[in-house]
Amino acid sequence: MKNSSLDQTELSKFAKDYQQWWDLDGEFRTLHQINPLRKQYITAKITQHFKIKTTDSKALAKLEVVDVGCGGGILTSEIAKLGVRITGIDANIKAINAAKEHAIKHRLPINYQLSTVEEHCQNKQQYDVVICLELIEHVANTAEFITNLAKLIKPGGMMILSTLNKNLKSYVQAIFIAEYVLGWLDKGTHDYSKFVKPSKLQAMLEPTNLQIKELQGLSYKITNKEWYLSDNVDVNYLAFIA
Repeated sequence: MKNSSLDQTELSKFAKDYQQWWDLDGEFRTLHQINPLRKQYITAKITQHFKIKTTDSKALAKLEVVDVGCGGGILTSEIAKLGVRITGIDANIKAINAAKEHAIKHRLPINYQLSTVEEHCQNKQQYDVVICLELIEHVANTAEFITNLAKLIKPGGMMILSTLNKNLKSYVQAIFIAEYVLGWLDKGTHDYSKFVKPSKLQAMLEPTNLQIKELQGLSYKITNKEWYLSDNVDVNYLAFIA
């Protein structure tokens, strides 16, 4: 089993069952809260990149999408509703089982697979769209992981990544406040040493001939307890890559 990017300590953090993954007020509540924004951004980039409309069901049905590190399928299930052909992969069997259970209950045609990105690359399967959100800050050998993600993209395809910037502000907000003050996340969820600056991400993409085309911030307004897309990429950011 090729799994050089697999960090067993990180993997164990997400070994949760269906009830835990799909409890809107549970430990993954933040993922549920930001999910509409993530879907909105990804949908906009897909329609922009492939020059299609969200109402063009025939064009969407031709697109092959993979969600790498899909977890319990929170994002995967929403992207599936666009009408694309989607695969979700994750190295955690409890997460994959939770995702499969949700897909069956909601009759969503999603191909879930227990797999690492390295294993999936061996299949030589490529996709029009590769999605990998909130994962690269949890893997070992980040540069190699990025290279393997790039191998999954068809010529002319695109990728959407999201992660955490690396600076004092991201440490304070994503670790100190989110984990220790507000308790949004379990203590120890994030390791600051694995946060990735956009410039570092672009450097890791250089050997793949891919470029960051756009960065989009994901911010939280504490006064009305609401997440929103912003131009501020100091903490959480999405990267559109092609």
